[in-house]
Parts: sequence; C-alpha cells; structure tokens
Amino acid sequence: MADLRVLSIFGTRPEAIKMAPVVKALEAAPGIRSRVCVTAQHREMLDQVLELFKVTPDIDLNLMRPNQPLAQLTAQILENIDPVLADEHPDWVLIQGDTTTVMAASLAAFYRGIKVGHVEAGLRTNDKLQPFPEEINRRIASVTADLHFAPTQLSRENLLNEGILDRHIVVTGNPAIDALQMIVKLPAPAQVDAWIKEWGIAEGKRRLVLITAHRRENFGEPIEAICEALKTLALHYGDSLQLVYPVHLNPNIQGPVKRILGNVIGVTLLPPLEYLSLVHLMKASTLILTDSGGIQEEATGLGKPTLVLREKTERPEGVIAGVLKLVGTDPVKIVTETQCLLDDPKAYDTMAHAENPFGDGRAAERIVKGLLDYTN
Repeated sequence: MADLRVLSIFGTRPEAIKMAPVVKALEAAPGIRSRVCVTAQHREMLDQVLELFKVTPDIDLNLMRPNQPLAQLTAQILENIDPVLADEHPDWVLIQGDTTTVMAASLAAFYRGIKVGHVEAGLRTNDKLQPFPEEINRRIASVTADLHFAPTQLSRENLLNEGILDRHIVVTGNPAIDALQMIVKLPAPAQVDAWIKEWGIAEGKRRLVLITAHRRENFGEPIEAICEALKTLALHYGDSLQLVYPVHLNPNIQGPVKRILGNVIGVTLLPPLEYLSLVHLMKASTLILTDSGGIQEEATGLGKPTLVLREKTERPEGVIAGVLKLVGTDPVKIVTETQCLLDDPKAYDTMAHAENPFGDGRAAERIVKGLLDYTN
C-alpha cells in the first residue's frame, strides 16, 4: 500500500507553533509521506518558529506584503496554493486554526476534491465579528473539512451542534500544549535572563506583568483604552511593577502603543519576541494581560493568572478552569481587575494553578493516528 500523502499548510507564527509538533509526528510516522507548504502570511515571525522547531518547508510561497488587505491576501493564497495542490497530489491537506491561510487553503483543497483535516476545530464565540475575521475563517474550514481534530470536549460539542458527524471528530487536545512542553524544557535565552536581572524580577524587587495585544477588532479606540489602563497601572505601582509589552509590527498597534506608552516609566516596549523568549517571560511573570488566543492556552498550561482583553473568548475552558478572566478593553475594568490580582493574595492564589483543560502534550500523536485510522 502506498504511503498516505499529507500536505501541511500554514502561514503565521501561531499556526507554526501548533503545527510543529504535528509535522514532527508526521515525519516520524511509518506509512505517511509528509510535506510542508508555508504561505508566509507572517514572514519574520513565522521564520523564528520554523528555526526553533527545525521545520524546513518544502514549498515557501512568501506571500506577505505590507498592509495587505484581507481580500487581496485571500486571493493571493488561493491563486498560489492551487498549483501546489496540482503538483503535490496530497491525499490530505492539514490546516490549523482560523487564519486567512486556513480558510483559503481549505477552499482550495475542497475545489480539487482533496480531503481536509482541521486541527483545533470547533472553537466558537458565535459572533462573526469577534474575533474578526477568525470566527468566519474557522467556520468555513469546518464546512470544508472531512476530519475535525477538536482540542476539547466542548469543541466537539460545538461541531456536533452544527451537524458534523461524530465519526468525523477526534478529540486530541491542543498541540499548543505539545509545543509548550517541548519549549519550556529549553534554557532561557541569555537576553531574557539579562532582562529578568535588570528588572529585579528574580530578586523579588518587582513583579512582572506581561502584555500582548494586537487583535484586529482592538484596532482604534480599544487599543488606546488598553494603553491608557497600562499607563495608569504603571503610575500607580511605580518601582514595584514592571510592565513588559512585546509590540506587534502592525502599524495600527505600533502607533498608539508608542504614542501612549513610549515614555512611561515602568513600561518596557519590546519588538515581537521569538517563541522561546516569550515562553520564558510568561514563566517569569506574575500576571498576563492578552487578547491572543494561543497565549490563553499557554498561560493556562503554566498556571499564570490571565486577564483576557476581549469581550468574548472561543476558549471558555480556561475561564471555567479559573485561570482566565474576561475583562474586555474598558480601562477602568482592566485596572480594577489587575489591582485585585496584584493586591489580594487570596484572589491571586485562586487563579494561579496549572489545571489545564487544553491538553496533555499528546495531541500530535492523536492527530497522526486519526489520519491513519480515517474511514469515510
């Protein structure tokens, strides 16, 4: 019997982080011919992850363009992936998550009659504008997919409620936890150790609050409100707190963040960090504020109390587990909830635990098994 031909397609850093353990498991599995295609929707940030996990793409479409509109990006991905599918003739296209690459690749595979496996399937907010455009991207992927790798039972239930047959769903856990467990064992980069020493974190002189905020729906007034809240916190706590914000390269984020926070004492603005450094800063932090999806999973895995700078989350499991709390972008609420966790040890201890509903680090092997066991 011929080997099963699997083409993994991804384009952003979050996709690469979660797909790296899957790609490694595919490469090691007998009976599978694994190939990797990247769109490079995020060029520089993608390359950092590929190097860290030692994943070498077989096809690199290099489609990133500055300030590229979503419609143009979607058209570029469809146009460039179709000839790849024609040349590769995969039995399966494997996609992950909810990016424009995921949506366009799933459509391109569907047009050619190629089976689609969707990793991290079934996440929902049930609001097409939150997150934007991810909620629609993952719904389209679910409609085209033949096999749905749901990270949790709740994700499975979402899919069942949408009419997906149970035999086409495999609950795997999230490969984000596979990746986290691989990376957390590695030593911190020297630069991170130097920062921790410089800020007085290791000696207990200051507590570290790590911030990431970059979501498209937070462009404009929401990101300005987040920055005003951070400025208030920095002024309130003074030398006892270090706020660290790796700032996304998008000018819609760079502009307001640098304008509002650029000269605030106690706030350190960094360029986007490669994944190893980010994980070790999460480990060193007391508290995390984020609008990221993946960091909600990783912070939960590390037992770090996390305030989610969004009105809705497609990862309610972390909220149920008590490690995540939705606070939105209202500056008063952000400041109040942050102060509660920093000033009330009981409130902090209630959230600070590593009960992780997102996986046990074996998602990649379950995904490979699901592909090999698939029957229509």
